[in-house]
Amino acid sequence: MNPERMGRINSWQQRYADQRKYPGSTLLIRRGGEEIYFHAVGMRNIEENLPYTRDTLVRLYSMTKPVTSLAVMMLLERGAFHLDAPVSDFLPEFSSMRALIPAATAIDQTEPCQVPTLHQLLTHTSGLSYPFNPGVLPEAMAREDILFKPDHGPLSSMVARLAELPLAFTPGNRWEYSVATDVLGRVVEVVSGKSLGGFLSSEIFEPLGMAETGFQVPDGAGSRFASLYTPLAGDAMALNSADAGSDSLRLTDCYGNSPFEQASMQSGGGGLVGTIDDYMAFAEMLRKRGCCNDGFIVSPYMIDFMMQNHLAGDIASMGPSSFAEQPMEGIGFGLGGAVVLNPARARCPGSIGDFSWGGIASTFFWVDRKLNLSVVFLTQLAPSSSYPSRPELKALVHGAITD
Repeated sequence: MNPERMGRINSWQQRYADQRKYPGSTLLIRRGGEEIYFHAVGMRNIEENLPYTRDTLVRLYSMTKPVTSLAVMMLLERGAFHLDAPVSDFLPEFSSMRALIPAATAIDQTEPCQVPTLHQLLTHTSGLSYPFNPGVLPEAMAREDILFKPDHGPLSSMVARLAELPLAFTPGNRWEYSVATDVLGRVVEVVSGKSLGGFLSSEIFEPLGMAETGFQVPDGAGSRFASLYTPLAGDAMALNSADAGSDSLRLTDCYGNSPFEQASMQSGGGGLVGTIDDYMAFAEMLRKRGCCNDGFIVSPYMIDFMMQNHLAGDIASMGPSSFAEQPMEGIGFGLGGAVVLNPARARCPGSIGDFSWGGIASTFFWVDRKLNLSVVFLTQLAPSSSYPSRPELKALVHGAITD
């Protein structure tokens, strides 16, 4: 990678902090396993003038989803289930499912439907949703406060409450970003006999050396846990809101009084906190097809399977009406993350087959096995739709590659 061109990345990070778009950020890039870039700018805590550092802890939010999806792959290769199995085989509360009728205007306008499969949960085609999406089901989820927040535990109770609501559509008919990965986290618990946190710790975090990743801020972390900010006047999680506030960096969560410090919920869809080096260990494992130290955390062929597009076409062709962490045109979806099908259609430089996902606090990672590239970007500003930082960063990184 060209050093002069990589300097543009440095300037871009600094500009976001100087313009008070992000409080600060860290960025780590590895190519062929070798670290070629690390840079930290700005403040993890503006109020106390504390800088972003390499060991800063952040809320990973939906970057939890690829980790939970990997846990499902690990159980799959052990013969615990097949992906066309209905989720009710493991969670009986989903046995009698109903879906909203087309053009429903009320939550009780439903019809019987099939039970979502594990594969549909993995690919967000299950009929589940998120409260911040448009529609009848999201509105009901918002009223019932079903969002798997860190203080919403235990996981089993929230999943049972979710199962009482109908689906937004018949499974398989559409793509809609959803709490499906939280349901999969509960499946991991039932099948493994461990808590989700316990399974992830013993099967993924410990083998990969991800010592500071978990569903709760590690004891003693204190001010290393970055503050969360928003440019919105209202709820920082109102992803489709245009209601900007007077302060582009309004504080919404801080160490010392954060639910992530005493989390009761183990959310497989958005509950993890961690550091940049920890998540890079996960990204590098994906790039190396499951390789972990001298062995494999999961079969290389399971990683290949996970990182393929599992939709019939791109996300846009599935008629989505929901928010998504990625573009929808030219982008497919694997098991837990987005897959580039056509960079031109996505209007963002990239390689066909690169695998990525992000979180609501504007975090982002991608793995490009064609270029032997792994990239992890961390900041803490919600919602992630506030600025086009992800396509900008991808363009900067690809613009620095000259071989």
